[in-house]
Amino acid sequence: MGDSQYSFSLTTFSPSGKLVQIEHALTAVGSGQTSLGIKAANGVVIATEKKLPSILVDETSVQKIQVLTPNIGVVYSGMGPDSRVLVRKSRKQAEQYFRLYKEPIPVTQLVRETATVMQEFTQSGGVRPFGVSLLVAGYDDKGPQLYQVDPSGSYFSWKASAMGKNVSNAKTFLEKRYTEDMELDDAVHTAILTLKEGFEGQISSKNIEIGVIGNDKVFKILSPSEIEDYLQEVE
Repeated sequence: MGDSQYSFSLTTFSPSGKLVQIEHALTAVGSGQTSLGIKAANGVVIATEKKLPSILVDETSVQKIQVLTPNIGVVYSGMGPDSRVLVRKSRKQAEQYFRLYKEPIPVTQLVRETATVMQEFTQSGGVRPFGVSLLVAGYDDKGPQLYQVDPSGSYFSWKASAMGKNVSNAKTFLEKRYTEDMELDDAVHTAILTLKEGFEGQISSKNIEIGVIGNDKVFKILSPSEIEDYLQEVE
C-alpha cells in the first residue's frame, strides 16, 4: 500500500513523514501553465503562459497576473479559482496594514501572511490544500524582491524561479541566462525566451502575460502592444 492509504486524509502523516495531499497539490501545480519570475538589478519581472480552453474565449477576460498593492504583483500556476481566494485574502491583509500604519505593507510581510493562510489549510479537517503556487514580485525599501509560495505554506526568496508544467527546462534555462547585474529590459527578454523554450505553437501577446516593477515602485501589467514590442526585440 505504501503512502496511498494515507492519501485521502489531509491531517494524517504517512510513515515516510509526508502529508500526501500536499504532494497531490504540488502535482496540480506541476500540471498548470508555466509561470516564471526574474529579479533584476533594478526591478522584477513575472511572466506566464495564458492558454485558453477554447478559441471562442475572449482572452481579455482572462488575467493570470494580478496586482495586490500598487507595488506588489502576483502570478500563479495551478488552479485558477484557488488563486482568486488567495489574492482576495492578500489584498485584504495589505489594506488592513495600510489603514493601521499608514504605509504600504512590506513585501516579505505580505508573503508571510499569504503563506500562513496556505499553511493553515494543510492542518485543518474538512478542507484541502490550495492547488496553486504563487510568484510574488514587489519593490519596497529593501529593493526588488521575488518570492515563491507553495501549497505547503513554505516560501523562499528567489533570484529567478519557474513553476508549472515545464518547470525543469525553464529553471535550467534560467540558470544559464541569469546574471546578478541584469537590467529590467534584459530580464523581460530572458523571461520571453524562457517561455518560448517549452511553448506549444506561436507565442504572441494574446497567449502570454508579463508584469514588471521597476525603480518607480509601481507594479504594472504590460499591454498587448508593449508585449509585441518586446517580442519583436527578441526575434
